[in-house]
Amino acid sequence: MNTSPQTGLCLLVEDQPHTRDWMLGVLDSAFPGLRVATAGTLKAAHQWLDTNGTKLTLAVVDIGLPDGSGVDIVRRLAAEFPDALPVVATIYDDDAHLFEAIAAGARGYVLKDEEANLLVGYLKRIESGEPPLSPSIAHRMLAHFRGPTLARPDTSGLSPRETEVLTLLARGMTVSEAATRLGLQPQTVASYVKVIYQKLNISSRAEATREALKRGLA
Repeated sequence: MNTSPQTGLCLLVEDQPHTRDWMLGVLDSAFPGLRVATAGTLKAAHQWLDTNGTKLTLAVVDIGLPDGSGVDIVRRLAAEFPDALPVVATIYDDDAHLFEAIAAGARGYVLKDEEANLLVGYLKRIESGEPPLSPSIAHRMLAHFRGPTLARPDTSGLSPRETEVLTLLARGMTVSEAATRLGLQPQTVASYVKVIYQKLNISSRAEATREALKRGLA
């Protein structure tokens, strides 16, 4: 992609009208000459790409759409329209959504709960050939690749996801709150909690917190 999208064409995939209008303002501030088309569903985005995909220079894609995952759009862009730069704009900051999007071909990942002026700054990095990343996402990516070499061995055999759930529990989150944070269903997190208790031979939140402290997780 041309490093300056100022005169290019962008597809904004966002289903919430208020958020869509807000993101249009962010894009206009970042790239005043950019033409922006919008789609509110996965189906509408695919239909737009069928006709206009070859003209596209930038796509800003939400993950949680009413009829599926925006990652499908990212994957199609990477496969069929390599000149377009796909950037995810989402509320999800967990490993599962992040690395699925990166694996699909996303070349940027920003969080919509950032201040508008910060998002503008992240997106303008495109002009310098830099990937637009929210700082917390950049830190999460670094921690993901750094973790296996620096983390102390866990003799209890907790998986990375179980360790993440234990950390959130120790920070006082409920199962529902942890599920929202991780982008998972509450029953899935509840299953992780059960396994964690079995592996650590514990039976209470207080004991879980002590175990997390011993591991430097809280």
